[in-house]
Amino acid sequence: MRIAVFGGTGRIGSQVVAMLGAAGHEAVPHSRSTGADLVTGRGVADAVRGTAVVVNLTNAPSFDEASPAFFRASMDIFLAAARDADVGHAVVLSIVGADRVPGVAHYRAKVLQEDLLKAGPVPYSIVRATQFFEFVDTVLSWTADEHTVRLPATPLQPVAAADVARAVADVSAGAPLGGTLDVAGPEVFPLDELGRITLAARGDERTVVTDPAAGLYAAVPGDALTAGEGALIASTTYRDWLSGVPR
Repeated sequence: MRIAVFGGTGRIGSQVVAMLGAAGHEAVPHSRSTGADLVTGRGVADAVRGTAVVVNLTNAPSFDEASPAFFRASMDIFLAAARDADVGHAVVLSIVGADRVPGVAHYRAKVLQEDLLKAGPVPYSIVRATQFFEFVDTVLSWTADEHTVRLPATPLQPVAAADVARAVADVSAGAPLGGTLDVAGPEVFPLDELGRITLAARGDERTVVTDPAAGLYAAVPGDALTAGEGALIASTTYRDWLSGVPR
């Protein structure tokens, strides 16, 4: 089966392409670097021609108020191209709990992306993932200085990018869900505790200060970003993942 993967050269996309290829599918990665741009439409029609499935793993270049415009423009082009090519299945990667955090522009934008897909002309599947393990260091950097890292106690259920890629690959190779599959890691951590675990594993002696107003995750209510009933729970634990990462 021929599958076009937009964002196919990124962290998740490159793994999805490899996994689909290993399963015997013809998975083709597309991105601006390969000549397919979902914002301008350049090269998109050619990229989807003759494909059975299109996968959208692209993300906005920033998490601010520009995010909704990015997703509206890119989804309009993505869905129109899929419709014109008579594609039978469109897959999008989103965020667990995005609809429960209206105070964050990026999450509102991901909900918009989902809504556009649901209302579009192509049978669809949505895979929602919790925060990637690979992004935790970036989260810490947002509110860090030389001596401290300030973090709220917001509950997160982080997951390995490889486990997310596997879920996306499996869904892409199957029949359209006409709905959503949530994917999460096996453990829930308060973000401040996740920070302490991470710094200890890195040999970083900075202190984590619990600050309910610090950073993007301060705007997240309750356990909005943790998985609910029916989610696919991946097996990789955070500490096991950390132990395999070069210090």
